[in-house]
Amino acid sequence: MDLNKNNLKKIRGLIIFTAIVCLAVIKIDIVLNGFFFVIGILKPFIYGAVVAFVLNIPMGAIEKRLFGDGKHSKMQKAKRPASIFLAFVSVILIMLVVVVTVVPQLTKTMIELGNKIPLFLSSMQTSLEQLLKERPELVAMLEELDFDSINWNSVFNGIVDFMKNGLGNVVTSTVMVASTIIGGVVNLFVALVFSFYILAQKEKLGDQLKRVMHAYFSRGLYERILEVASLANRNFSNFITGQCMEAVILGSMFVLAMAVFRFPYALLVGVLIAFTALIPIVGAFIGCFVGTFLIMVDDPVKAIWFLVLFIVLQQVEGNLIYPHVVGNSVGLPSIWVLAAVTVGGSLMGIAGMLIFIPIVSTVYALLRDDVNQKNERKRKA
Repeated sequence: MDLNKNNLKKIRGLIIFTAIVCLAVIKIDIVLNGFFFVIGILKPFIYGAVVAFVLNIPMGAIEKRLFGDGKHSKMQKAKRPASIFLAFVSVILIMLVVVVTVVPQLTKTMIELGNKIPLFLSSMQTSLEQLLKERPELVAMLEELDFDSINWNSVFNGIVDFMKNGLGNVVTSTVMVASTIIGGVVNLFVALVFSFYILAQKEKLGDQLKRVMHAYFSRGLYERILEVASLANRNFSNFITGQCMEAVILGSMFVLAMAVFRFPYALLVGVLIAFTALIPIVGAFIGCFVGTFLIMVDDPVKAIWFLVLFIVLQQVEGNLIYPHVVGNSVGLPSIWVLAAVTVGGSLMGIAGMLIFIPIVSTVYALLRDDVNQKNERKRKA
């Protein structure tokens, strides 16, 4: 009798689950709208969790190396707040170094470019006048054009209407941009505060989460979740560390090579490429574009040689450094690193490029272990 009741409960649960899934598929638009609405509300806390996860890497290193395993009570109480503060300050200082190094030089280059534009326009005017003198048939073609047939009143009215509508759009866009900026600042503040709370009480939060899972999940599922979570945490941490190390190596290579070959803006371009190289595979090309633009304003010939240098160093980095530093850090073959970046970038842009490598690495490790276990069982059978 009890067996029949258990079977009925399982069947009833399966029917309810199937009905919910079918309803969700039929009303997929409502489900997606609700999902994105909830994500919008939780966005500051999601950002805070991401910031906490990233800051936890330098914070853990600071706690281990700077404070050690000291047993002094006052030292233990001050260890966590001091480590959080030092980790946060170190990240801010790195960002300030990038901004202070890049922004002034970009501003200077833009000013130089603005000063060269009038000279360029004057040169173009002189060249055009010379062309018209050498090609009188072009002058004759221009004279044949009937400018009197143009309805200038209609053109003027169209410009006035465009200005009116454009002004309204500008005001609306300004209000939207201002509200977006204010909302972003508020979300950033909430995310930072939330990340500090997570870092300060990460052991307590982890213990509470384990207790909840242990209460509601079976022992086997509970242990499997902990195993997968531990693997994912290790892969994400190793990926962030490896990506930062690879970016520093690539930036240093560019600084040294550009200094040896006497390229301008060696430190600026090296710092910029190191910063953009945090985006897997394609990030360095962003730095290359900006660096080429800066050098081209100063010397177009050197800009071409800089592109040659970039191609050479990028091949060395892509074929030797990146697969070993990043691929080995997450235990993922280089072909799957490229596949993860491609798929992640197509689905979620830059964020997808960053998170898909450790996700694919985790799935790869789980699948590899499962395949090895099944093959071992078959050999023993």
